[in-house]
Amino acid sequence: MSDATIFARATGAGRAAITILRVSGPKAGPILEAIAGRLPPPRLASLRTLRHGTDVLDHAVVLWLPGPRSYTGEDGFELHLHAGPAIEHDVADALVTLGARPAEPGEFTRRAFTHGRIDLLQAEAIADLIEAETSAQRRQALTQGDGALSRLYDDWAQRLRTILAHQEALIDFPDEDLPPEVEARLLTGIADLRAQMDAHLNDGHRGELVRRGISIVIAGAPNAGKSSLLNVLAGRDAAIVTDRAGTTRDAISVTLDLGGQRAVITDTAGLRETEDAIEAEGIRRAMFHVKQADLVVHLYTEPDRPAPLADVPVEDVLTVCNKTDLHPAPDGVLGISATTGAGLGALQAELAIRVTRLTHSAGAAPLTRARHRAGITEARDALAEAERAAWPELRGEALRVAMRALGRLTGAVGVEDLLEAVFGSFCIGK
Repeated sequence: MSDATIFARATGAGRAAITILRVSGPKAGPILEAIAGRLPPPRLASLRTLRHGTDVLDHAVVLWLPGPRSYTGEDGFELHLHAGPAIEHDVADALVTLGARPAEPGEFTRRAFTHGRIDLLQAEAIADLIEAETSAQRRQALTQGDGALSRLYDDWAQRLRTILAHQEALIDFPDEDLPPEVEARLLTGIADLRAQMDAHLNDGHRGELVRRGISIVIAGAPNAGKSSLLNVLAGRDAAIVTDRAGTTRDAISVTLDLGGQRAVITDTAGLRETEDAIEAEGIRRAMFHVKQADLVVHLYTEPDRPAPLADVPVEDVLTVCNKTDLHPAPDGVLGISATTGAGLGALQAELAIRVTRLTHSAGAAPLTRARHRAGITEARDALAEAERAAWPELRGEALRVAMRALGRLTGAVGVEDLLEAVFGSFCIGK
């Protein structure tokens, strides 16, 4: 893969003042000399006239980034061009003529991984950082990109290597008078490591919630004002609002920033007994969303009393009384009016508090992907199997299984089947 020299746009599409093309690979130096003259000093922005043959392509800022101190670990450069499409097209043609090719999605970051500049966890963090929509997502991606998870898993792998070395000694030298405390320390080390993995897994899925966003569902009886509340929170007419009960048949979702966290708020069909087949299907879908939600806003109006939501834990439900412009909310219940706006500030503040509580993480960096959770679960289960093993050889094999599971997380071992899935989701220029 690294035999080719690749290029791609590093800036977004659309009208702009500047377009950045980045190039990486073994021919980067000769190509830059061919279009810009002599190489500029490393990592120093230089204004150059770009030429291809006798044709002047642009007056551009050039950055020469020789490896291994570059993003990919290879020689590379950046061209900060005027953003006219004709300029980008002609410069790209010149690069192809001089021996470069367009990059595949994620190929720059994949090369950084291949050359040891980053590990697989950091590569995923870069993808998350590009996609970050909220401050919380940005902070989490930066923490992972700085190696917080990598350092934790590398520490576990180092401890596991030591444990495995002691286990191999017990297998290879069964007739030697090894001190009995060797096996005792080994078993204690396995138990401690397994306990740490258990604690890491028992994080309430906080990292994954930050990454994908909190699911908040508005549920309640017909005409409780669910669609009106969704529209007010969204700041636009996302859902149809009428006085007719059963107007909402399908789920309607909007994405908001609540206290720096991404939240997906969904309006659902009114919950009631009905013989209308279409409305009944809407109610079935509403209950599906309610049971999948991280938080449910159970909306009702006085003097009605809200019936409990089936199969939904009480701690996941925020009961809110709407239409307080007509009837006041009872004591202890948050009251709002989606019509006048009364109480909406208090509701948004309470939602932000609950979202922050769901995503708050103290201590080690949280798991952010199902792949991470599956790998740690496999390693934890293998350690539990090692603790139960009756024979030293079986214990040793279980420890090796745990080592391989940790190695796949960072990309240390056995990752070829993961690379396409990880890097295929990147934009072309990353």
